[in-house]
Amino acid sequence: MDKTNLSLLTLGATLLALLFAVVGVQAYAAGRAGRRALIARMTETPPPEADTGGRRPRFPGVDRRLRRTRLGRYLEGKIAVTGLSLTPGEFALATVAGLLAVYFFVGAFLAPFFGLLAALAGLWGAHAFLNWQRVKRTEAFINQLPELTRVLANATQAGLAMRTALSMAADELDDPAGEELRRVSDRLAVGHSFEDALDELARRLPSRELVVLVTTLVLSNRAGGQVVSSLRNLTRTLEERKETRREVTTMLSQIKVTAVAVPALGLAFLLLINQATPGALDRMTSSGPGRFATVVAFLLYGAGLFLIRRMSTVRV
Repeated sequence: MDKTNLSLLTLGATLLALLFAVVGVQAYAAGRAGRRALIARMTETPPPEADTGGRRPRFPGVDRRLRRTRLGRYLEGKIAVTGLSLTPGEFALATVAGLLAVYFFVGAFLAPFFGLLAALAGLWGAHAFLNWQRVKRTEAFINQLPELTRVLANATQAGLAMRTALSMAADELDDPAGEELRRVSDRLAVGHSFEDALDELARRLPSRELVVLVTTLVLSNRAGGQVVSSLRNLTRTLEERKETRREVTTMLSQIKVTAVAVPALGLAFLLLINQATPGALDRMTSSGPGRFATVVAFLLYGAGLFLIRRMSTVRV
């Protein structure tokens, strides 16, 4: 009898352990499925700074892995200030595909060593493209600053608070000013201070005009002074600076074209040499001194382009 009770007790304990095991496995499987669903939702819906134009990322797995690295976070920050509807994964894969295409095309047309140099130049060009897009977006925002200050002055003169005036300006102005002001309004809505939200805008689109506007708005909001007259004066000043910047850009356009034409002439001479003497570039880059001379020539062309652009940069 005792042995029978012990057997039944052992069997019951075993069945209870198996039941707990099944429940545990089901809970673990449900947790894993919930984690996968959460990761999928986070991947399909990019962070607020990464504007993809309301579409799904094309390479969610690449984005997820790339954002874990320092390079991915750097690319995400660079793309966020350009206004491009790209994710870090899309930009990285497009860059790799472009570099491979440039390498094989230039290597087949000129020489394999020139294909390698072209790929390195293309890598720099991808970084320069992001910087150019950022500068282009900043310039477009600066051109909208007179209209922005005019809207803010009218709104504050009508008795609206500065936060309400910023939201109104975000609705009335076109992009990029409208999009950037919507970001500021979103920061203010979730509890960020007025100064922090505007400082973030100034860091995202660095320019002297924007720094002056942010300083004026922050000081007026902090001290409670008369902001309408300050905005009216700032509007006239920004209009004058806008015209001055336009005149300076027109005067320096010839210098900028020259800076691009000089390296282009060097590449044209290489094409002429290769057409006149087929295989000359292959023989030139097949030896160490020839490769060294080629690299030095490209570096000198790059240094000339950089110096010309630096000397032709006039800060207004």
